[in-house]
Amino acid sequence: MTNATIGIIGMGDMGKMYARRIGDAGWRVHACDRPDKYDALKEQFAGSSNVHIYPNGHLVSRSSDYIIYSVEAEAIDPVVALYGPSTKQGAIVGGQTSCKAPEIAAFEKHLPSDVEIVSCHSLHGPNIDPKGQPLVLIKHRASQQSFDLVEKILSCLQSRHVHLTAEKHDSITADTQAVTHAAFLSMGTAWCANKQFPWEITRYVGGIENVKINVTLRIYSNKWHVYAGLAILNPSAKAQIRQYAESVTELFKLMLGGHREELEHRIKTAGRAVFKPSRDDQDLLLRDEVLDQFSLGKVPKERTPNNHLSLLAIVDCWWKLGIVPYDHMICSTPLFRLWLGVTEYLFRKPALLDEVINTAIEDNTFRSDDLEFSFAARGWSDCVSFGDFSSYRDRFEKIQTYFAPRFPEAIRVGNEMIKTILEKTEKE
Repeated sequence: MTNATIGIIGMGDMGKMYARRIGDAGWRVHACDRPDKYDALKEQFAGSSNVHIYPNGHLVSRSSDYIIYSVEAEAIDPVVALYGPSTKQGAIVGGQTSCKAPEIAAFEKHLPSDVEIVSCHSLHGPNIDPKGQPLVLIKHRASQQSFDLVEKILSCLQSRHVHLTAEKHDSITADTQAVTHAAFLSMGTAWCANKQFPWEITRYVGGIENVKINVTLRIYSNKWHVYAGLAILNPSAKAQIRQYAESVTELFKLMLGGHREELEHRIKTAGRAVFKPSRDDQDLLLRDEVLDQFSLGKVPKERTPNNHLSLLAIVDCWWKLGIVPYDHMICSTPLFRLWLGVTEYLFRKPALLDEVINTAIEDNTFRSDDLEFSFAARGWSDCVSFGDFSSYRDRFEKIQTYFAPRFPEAIRVGNEMIKTILEKTEKE
């Protein structure tokens, strides 16, 4: 089918990105969002000859050959229940949610039996160039011919296709995203609680701190539901976020108690498990010259030692859960690669790791920050465990408002960082 019409239900940031790129590739696109957004979308895409805006999902579903539901994971069931029965006979349907279990359940429950199911998930945000980024494709209920058509349609993104089952997708995204997001959300919460803009404090400028600040701001510049759906609806993610909070708390208590030997043994045991000796002769994902060039503030002449509780806890968490992060590089997000890069940078430099342990025991400079960070990690874990989307949104948007003035610059610098790390990992 060379003249297929592609339907997109949900024109948020990712939906719009898909619509533009698929339309620019020559495919006819029928798209919609909520009825109250119809006029604004119609005006926004007035200059696109291939993207046609419709008032509702019924009209999109009945007229399209491949329909992509680009809606929040929390909303997927009611939206498919509403528009699924209108699906064109013999069409292919997929979704773009970050958690596939509820998405596939909604499709199986509400779609007609003659409809095929091929889902997808671009493992990056809407402001990232999709070229070379992982694009997961899930052939759940479809012929090879239909699956090939979906691959052909989405090839315009120039992404790297990764074929997975829905179950494997959810397992890997939990491993690569859930704890990564929890760490950065907690950092932002701690800085907000201490009324800090970290790029204005010299101890938070340069090196590893640049990655922490830029990625934290990048996450908070996005929509809250991007992270809430993955965290709350993915059972594996809940367990991992809970373990991260426990790792943060336990390591912080060892620091407070001055238990140097126990702290050092635990940290280095976790490091040996995650960063195996076989990787010692491989190049680091990130280096000093890379880390230092992406600052939102002026880099001081002398670096302030930091105990890097957030980094120590992520490796402790991976160790406790038996996760080997390198196993999932094929479908990792740019943020995960950055986080792995700075973590590896710390743990594969013995002198730096020893300095971190010494700082954790003897230096109180970051104590108040670490206290708020431990509170924040447990708070986000509780929010996810309770399955409370409303509380998640309230927490997220409060901190988002606090940091909002620096988002444009952070996104620009973050894009440069992500481009650098992507180029590096492509060579691995």
